[in-house]
Amino acid sequence: MKRKLAAGNWKMNGTTPSLAELQALVSVHKTPSVDILICPPATLIAQAAGISADSTIMIGAQDCHAAASGAHTGDISAPMLADAGAGAVILGHSERRENHNETSDLVAKKALAAHAASLIALVCLGETLAQREGAQTLDVIADQLAGSLPDGTTGANTVIAYEPIWAIGTGLTPSLEQIGEVHAFIRSRLDDRFGAGAAQDFRLLYGGSVKPENAAEIFATSNVDGALVGGASLKADDFSPIINALES
Repeated sequence: MKRKLAAGNWKMNGTTPSLAELQALVSVHKTPSVDILICPPATLIAQAAGISADSTIMIGAQDCHAAASGAHTGDISAPMLADAGAGAVILGHSERRENHNETSDLVAKKALAAHAASLIALVCLGETLAQREGAQTLDVIADQLAGSLPDGTTGANTVIAYEPIWAIGTGLTPSLEQIGEVHAFIRSRLDDRFGAGAAQDFRLLYGGSVKPENAAEIFATSNVDGALVGGASLKADDFSPIINALES
């Protein structure tokens, strides 16, 4: 039976003193009933992996290059991330799609690279506010889902996060009905592509202004297997209650 997942994306935040927050999570959540993933900036991955080595908390990265090595100044490959101690990598986050012009085809290539390095690919999908208001949400999600997942994708090597772009860091969240609709749609499309019943092996996370105050009701929504949390994952005092809500 798949375990639920609380994933924290630190984004471009954190220096060595910030690892005290990870140490606090390790101390508090010694035997969690859900999986916990923290994705710090690349500069902290190796140190974070050392801190969490004797715990159940997994360390992940926030991006990788599609190639395993080569003349790509400033980029980091999936094998390098694995070597540093990462067990997963976020791919296709809207901030990468928008700020770095990443296409779904590129995300799929990166997912293949992640799988080859034995990393779990955490693939993000989401619509803009204009697309939501234009009743295009499901079309956008269908296109991103089809284009971002390579052949060979399974529930064991891939997690999918629905993050409506207009909800990230804004304090706004979709209604529970809207979240449930998109997650059910994703589950259906996964069955269509990978075979009847395959979708039940995938963990579907919700992301976008998840906070201790709204976590419980989001987690009670059908087809939500956890959360990808941004700002609220930077402090243990904020992220820990979200983990607790998922456990309960």
